[in-house]
Amino acid sequence: MVVTVNIPDDLVAELGNGFGNLGRTALEALAAEAYSKDVLSLEQIRRMLELESRWEAQEVLGRYGVWPGQSAAEILEDARRSSEFRQAVL
Repeated sequence: MVVTVNIPDDLVAELGNGFGNLGRTALEALAAEAYSKDVLSLEQIRRMLELESRWEAQEVLGRYGVWPGQSAAEILEDARRSSEFRQAVL
């Protein structure tokens, strides 16, 4: 499937300077959002982004703050609980 995104001409140069390959950036952002909402699996993300390994897919997701197996909120909650546990033990 081919998806077309219309961006006003006066913004294209600025976006290009900030993101490089706009098409790839948009595709990766869509993949990260789809994974975070449990729409696609890690394997499906790997295929969508045409990556060689699941590790590469995890790396891309990580750049968007999406961590396989846990959401960012879950990771922060784990960190908070760990801190509370350490304080209680000490």
